[in-house]
Amino acid sequence: MSSNDSLIRLQQRRTFLGQIGRGVGAVALASLLDPICARASSPSLYRGVVNPLHFAPKAKRVIWLTMAGGPSHLETFDYKPKLLEMHGKPMPESFTKGQPIAQLQGQQLKCFGPQWGFKKFGASQQEICELLPRIGSVADEICIVRSMVTEAINHDPAHTFMNTGTTISGRPSMGSWVTYGLGSDSQNLPGFVVLTSQGRGGQNQPISARQWHSGFLPSKFQGVQFRGQGDPVLYLGRPAGVDARKQRDVVDAVQKLNAMENSIVDDPEIATRISQYEMAFAMQASVPELMDLSHEPQEILESYGTKGADGSFAANCVMARRLAERGVRFIQLYHRDWDHHGNLKNDIKLKTEEVDKPTAALINDLKNRGMLDETLVLWGGEFGRTPMAQGSGRDHHIKGFSLFACGGGIRGGQALGATDDLGYNAVEDIVHVHDLHATMLYLLGVDHKKLTYKFQGRDFRLTDVSGNVVRKMLA
Repeated sequence: MSSNDSLIRLQQRRTFLGQIGRGVGAVALASLLDPICARASSPSLYRGVVNPLHFAPKAKRVIWLTMAGGPSHLETFDYKPKLLEMHGKPMPESFTKGQPIAQLQGQQLKCFGPQWGFKKFGASQQEICELLPRIGSVADEICIVRSMVTEAINHDPAHTFMNTGTTISGRPSMGSWVTYGLGSDSQNLPGFVVLTSQGRGGQNQPISARQWHSGFLPSKFQGVQFRGQGDPVLYLGRPAGVDARKQRDVVDAVQKLNAMENSIVDDPEIATRISQYEMAFAMQASVPELMDLSHEPQEILESYGTKGADGSFAANCVMARRLAERGVRFIQLYHRDWDHHGNLKNDIKLKTEEVDKPTAALINDLKNRGMLDETLVLWGGEFGRTPMAQGSGRDHHIKGFSLFACGGGIRGGQALGATDDLGYNAVEDIVHVHDLHATMLYLLGVDHKKLTYKFQGRDFRLTDVSGNVVRKMLA
């Protein structure tokens, strides 16, 4: 073949790809005018690698309410009267000998009884701390798991394990796995969105952005953090003097160049760049509308306990429902400052005041809109707290703690599993983090053993090489 023939063929290919770029751009522009029609017809909407699904799905999406810092199960969902009876007495060595302890090594270990009382709620008579009456009001909707165990005893690796199924940094987060497997139903919002908040009480532990990273998966599956105040996404707005059509011209030109390069090197990150340019263009219209709570009925905002987009956990819960309505697949809220090494009695009261009302409001709001049955909601932290005192607080604890789940496919009105009389070891129906991930994927219609990605010669998965679906959680 002559050099002229090669050049002609290259030009023809580039022309074709350029026309594709203009077509994708037209779809993105049309989606701003008619998003429903565009969603139905768009060839660019990613559908996921699990197609068809392995099981009939119970849930379409996940809202994960992450209480960052490690809320005490002993002042939330796991009442231990025997621990109260032993308050101030030496912790029996039979519980702690040879066990991992974070900051209490070499110290005299004394029992630290529950600092607040518990009440029974709902027809199911679930025992829940008196600090959580609103969550108590939805007791018949939730499944409390009192037998969680994990493998990392310090915050960052514990978050990493809860989010990625491993303590090794750099692996894909669960939200990335879900959007890789299932795609998203949103044409103009990311499939995986993260919101963070903090309030009063506890230690302000940092949350690293790699907790929602895509790891070795293509970066299009990385979580996108929305800020609760100010510009929700940095640098999303247009410069002064640039309108939508002018920017469309720039995006089209960049897309043509990216497509030309990708035709030569076939790099998935270039394909990601192409799709994310289009997503960013669409988000310039969709994100401001999403974040504008002025059209929410006043009674809805009051039920959550917020006046608007103020960056609070309550406002983020409203945002989570709005994101779910718009087809976002995985929504993760982090609320910080649950690290109560001291002043537990007062500080946990502050934290529960911040999350009790909006958590219950989110569950009720989803239910009233007919969305709870298809939305899996989870509430919990990276680990629990010790039954032993650390001054006026509790240390980190991984051998037994609590969380709850409700919504899509979960059997509510039950407490699953148990810890021992002092709340130290999970002893009944033990649920490992890998089991929780396997159950989450099952409810979304995915076999956790089959959702894999080959990297460096090995097939990786969210649940590593273990994990079982927790059938007792299921409706």
